[in-house]
This record gives sequence, structure tokens and C-alpha cells, in this order.
Amino acid sequence: MSGRRLLTAAGAVGAAGAAYYFYNAGGDPKVAQKMAERDASRVTGGGKEAKHEGEEFASRAGKKFDDTVGQTKALGKEYEGKLGQKVGEAESKLSQLKADASGKFDETRKESRQAIDNMDKTVEKKASEAKSGISSWFGGK
Repeated sequence: MSGRRLLTAAGAVGAAGAAYYFYNAGGDPKVAQKMAERDASRVTGGGKEAKHEGEEFASRAGKKFDDTVGQTKALGKEYEGKLGQKVGEAESKLSQLKADASGKFDETRKESRQAIDNMDKTVEKKASEAKSGISSWFGGK
């Protein structure tokens, strides 16, 4: 049933189109045919024009994309250079801090050993004094 309705509707549209061209051509079938052919060529020619406009749009979009990619690459190289510079500065600062810390550690170790030696000498001296004091009680030197 629906196929029959579709066929009837398509026929009605075709008849209306033919009536339009006949009416505008003043009832002359050859003129109506020429008008229909001219309109059909405009439609297909419009497709060529649309295709051309589409190609232009694609070309502009491609150029814009390429420009954006180029700018992104340039920014990437710029940041890569800055990053390399900052890494170099950080490594330099790290080695300087490492050298400073090593020097301070060595200095602190030397001071600690000296303090331990001084304390050891003091303890030995005091022990010796105490030993001689206790020995004197029991008749020793």
C-alpha cells in the first residue's frame, strides 16, 4: 500500500514540475524542455561550484592546520631550549651544593675528631691525676 502511495506522490510531483515549465514557457513544449535543461545544468553546475568552494575551504583549513603545527613545533623547540638551560643550571647548582656539603662534612668531621682527641686527653689526664691521688692514700706514689 505504501509503495503505491509513494508512486502516486512521485507522479504528482513530476506532473507539477512539468506543469510549472509548461506554464512559464507559455505552453510551448520545446521551450519548456530548454528551461528544464537549463535549470538542471544550473543544479549540476552548482554542484561543481560547491565542490570548488569545498576544495578552497579544505585548502584554507589545511594551510591553517599546517601553520598551527608549525607554530606548535616552534614553541616546542623554544621550550625545549629553555628546559635544557634550566636542567643545566640545576645540575650546576646541585654539583655546587654537593661540593659545599662535602666540604662542610669534612670540616665538621675534622672538628669532631679534634674535640674527641681533646676530651680523650683530658680524661686521661684526669684519670692519671685521680690514680695518683688514690695511690697516695695507700702508700704509693
